[in-house]
Amino acid sequence: MSIARDEVAHLARLSRLALADEELDHLAGQLDVIISSVARVQEVAVTGVPPTSHAVPLENVYREDEEAPCLTAEQALAGAPASEQQRFRVPRILAED
Repeated sequence: MSIARDEVAHLARLSRLALADEELDHLAGQLDVIISSVARVQEVAVTGVPPTSHAVPLENVYREDEEAPCLTAEQALAGAPASEQQRFRVPRILAED
């Protein structure tokens, strides 16, 4: 199956891309190669092979959640350059209107 230059131009219009004539010709050849490659992959005989999303089985690698003591507000703010009302104080970056 060969993709025509007009089809590439149509796809470019749908994608709101402004392409020059040389780009359309160049992309038509590239898209033709891509479509041919996908067609070859689809020809592979895969009877009896279940569809999968991954080549190897996935396993949960996370550990179980465990409760642990956390810092108090004072401990968390102890190393902060500035704090106010138990919060980190940072320089203002937006002006108020």
